Amino acid sequence: MLLKIVLLLALVAQVLVLDNGLLQTPPMGWLSWERFRCNTDCDEDPKNCISERLFMEMADRLAKDGWRDLGYVYLNIDDCWIGGRDAKGLLVPDSKRFPHGIAFLADYAHSLGLKLGIYEDMGNLTCMGYPGTTLDKVEQDAQTFAEWKVDMLKLDGCFSTRMDRAKGYPMMATALNATGRPIAYSCSWPAYEGGLPPMVNYSLLAETCNLWRNYDDIQDSWKDVLSILDWFVLHQDILQPVAGPGHWNDPDMLIIGNFGLSFEQARAQMALWTVLAAPLFMSTDLRTISAQDVEILQNPLMIKINQDPLGIQGRRILQEKSQIEVFKRPLSDEASALVFFSRRTDMPFRYRSTLGRLRFPSSRVYEAQDVFSGQIITGLRDKTNFTVIVNPSGVVMWYLYPIKSLAISKWKSQD
Repeated sequence: MLLKIVLLLALVAQVLVLDNGLLQTPPMGWLSWERFRCNTDCDEDPKNCISERLFMEMADRLAKDGWRDLGYVYLNIDDCWIGGRDAKGLLVPDSKRFPHGIAFLADYAHSLGLKLGIYEDMGNLTCMGYPGTTLDKVEQDAQTFAEWKVDMLKLDGCFSTRMDRAKGYPMMATALNATGRPIAYSCSWPAYEGGLPPMVNYSLLAETCNLWRNYDDIQDSWKDVLSILDWFVLHQDILQPVAGPGHWNDPDMLIIGNFGLSFEQARAQMALWTVLAAPLFMSTDLRTISAQDVEILQNPLMIKINQDPLGIQGRRILQEKSQIEVFKRPLSDEASALVFFSRRTDMPFRYRSTLGRLRFPSSRVYEAQDVFSGQIITGLRDKTNFTVIVNPSGVVMWYLYPIKSLAISKWKSQD
């Protein structure tokens, strides 16, 4: 069986199946799943059920509360929207919860300057038991999504075989391209194959999908954030090189604004996902989110770093005995993002280091801006001692950029 799969992947790899030019920076937006799950009881809970009303109200908030203008433009439907298939086998939404149809929602999102994403599953059923996209339905469903003017497809992998996924995910990429509509393609393929080679061919994946889920679904807890982070760090030598413009590793949704994270943990998830060049898909109630959480999610310098055009994924570069970890992400214009992350649970820790220890050259002088406080620290050289105070389960994040080349300064003084 394994040999057959390898041969099939090799055959598919000979064809460039993704050619949409989309997502040159990580996508940003809102996704329903983590916060609203599969709540379909619109009689008892009309404000929070998966329905046309929910997505229109979230679209309003994205457009009117500053999210869209910062880049959060995707409004993404997840599972539990499907009502079935009609007499022609075409997907139709639940008529009670989506009375005007998906094309209506797409038009509404577009009228507000947003994009609409939708969910299906490469299998017999979706994860929650709604009709899936079997191999014989791939082209038909891709055409349906295009006719509805959908802008992104998330394709899950429940109730499918390994062979179905190996054939079906590239088939869908080809089918989406054939519609002529630019539809970003989010794949759950690697998450169902263990996320690692040899079962996951990341070169093929980058030619097939714009982003992909590598690992488990996130739940509303700090434990889950750490579990995902640990997996990404453990396998960063594999994952870091395969991310880039148009193809991103996806550690799953931001749970900031829900119930499971403290203030420090919320800032930590935002900083760590940003340094990993992750898609920023919020899954929270934008109608009731606190001003404190809005400030974290709308931090303009954080978003600038996440959206850096080089598209290089960061990595952990130090793990200290003090339980402080340092992450580094190279950015354009020779800048860098640094995240000092504490796994301590006792008290704030005074972490002392130098840029030389963090692998910065001795030929430059740097300036750092604290991403959260805005404080500027200037005149940093490779041997300059600095101290950051990192709260338990928290982060300090720097945007670091060179302000002078010592080699040039020396040459000018001699001249």
